Amino acid sequence: MSNQVIGDWSKARVHFVGIGGSGMSGIARIMASRGAEVSGSDLQDSSTLNGLRSLGATIHIGHSRANIKNADLVIKSSAIPASNPELEEAQSRGIPILERAAALAQLMIGTRSVAVAGTHGKTTTTSMLTVALQHSGLDPSFAIGATVSNSGTNAHQGSGNTFIVEADESDGSFTAYKPLGAIITNIELDHVDNFATLAQIDQIFDDFVATIRPDGFLVLCIDDPGALRLMERVKKKGSSISISTYGIDSDADLRLDRIHLQPKSAEARVSYKGRVLGQMELAITGRHNLLNACAALLAGLELGANANDLIKGLALFSGARRRFEIKGISKGITVIDDYGHHPTEIKATLESARIYAQSGRVLTVFQPHRYSRTQVFASEFAKALSASDYTYLLEIYPASEKEIPGVSSLLISKEMASSNHSYQPSMPEVVEAVAKMAKSGDLILTLGAGDVSSLGKLILEAIES
Repeated sequence: MSNQVIGDWSKARVHFVGIGGSGMSGIARIMASRGAEVSGSDLQDSSTLNGLRSLGATIHIGHSRANIKNADLVIKSSAIPASNPELEEAQSRGIPILERAAALAQLMIGTRSVAVAGTHGKTTTTSMLTVALQHSGLDPSFAIGATVSNSGTNAHQGSGNTFIVEADESDGSFTAYKPLGAIITNIELDHVDNFATLAQIDQIFDDFVATIRPDGFLVLCIDDPGALRLMERVKKKGSSISISTYGIDSDADLRLDRIHLQPKSAEARVSYKGRVLGQMELAITGRHNLLNACAALLAGLELGANANDLIKGLALFSGARRRFEIKGISKGITVIDDYGHHPTEIKATLESARIYAQSGRVLTVFQPHRYSRTQVFASEFAKALSASDYTYLLEIYPASEKEIPGVSSLLISKEMASSNHSYQPSMPEVVEAVAKMAKSGDLILTLGAGDVSSLGKLILEAIES
């Protein structure tokens, strides 16, 4: 079953190992909507799993050989080890096992699909494109790595033939998608657990672009050196795909100028090949978000949507979960949570925080994500965090990594001025300290891809008390 195209999902019985993850749950949601009999297991219950139960999925908490039952296809998350009892059971019974990306690629077959890739901004750009297309009268299917605030979900089976997916480069699996079109927001060194050099990252993006259909399109940010290098390589190879660019640079096909950033909004004039399309207004701030919106607008135009409808749709976009997400305001202090876990992302997030806070201070609680990333980028992290008025450094969130001897948040701490940060590995103590330090008008930012996001609610409660 894994090698053939599944035309009729209503006859499929699919079991997901690690069904609670953002990517896995999205695929399960779409397969259930297409009529598949869906089951799955995860270690912890969640509201995501409740959502899948409401679609008729059978959910098991904990992994066991018995969970597989009568499945004829098993889908696994990349985080699941080969020793998992459910995978062992599937192998012993000869049931095909698909990786998450390959399963998503199956769903994309026969659609006008767009894969959104890049080191930063993927989730926001994918969400923006989805909302803009919805406003343009299309009902696209989508699979995104976070919940879109506008729709309250991370995935949806649309009535139209358009499919928008977030394409994650972290393990190279995005080469499975074979989309009609792709967006690449930027290319930088990251995921250093898998890629040792920027050249290796460049290569995986080259491999990804090579999978775009011959009659397809590529949308690139001309302001980004990595994306620009990629464009030159693609043109040299004589690829048949059409390439269009966006950015602030005067050579961009879709160009932004007259940029104006406010605490809770951003606007700019947009021109396409020299013709003014109009004023783009966003309900979120940040220069990087204007660029993300440009990428979505350009891809929408490539799909044949109307420019005015797309621009109006982008104005309605209200954000995605963990992307500069306001957790609450207490006693004049705003608490915001953000997923930023790479120095470039932190720099952009702190720029937005500074605009948002205006005359107030920005107080940051940062949790580095992975030992390998901390080891490689310690001084860049320190530099990016210096834009915060005060930073509390939590200990590293390991994700699935083994500890690297001598690597801790102290590597970042050593590079920072002692007056504007403290190394504080205890989460309860950080909650108390930052709540005490904050005054009315300040902004508290919880930052990182780990469990630091759980602190927002606790900080608000501490401020109240």
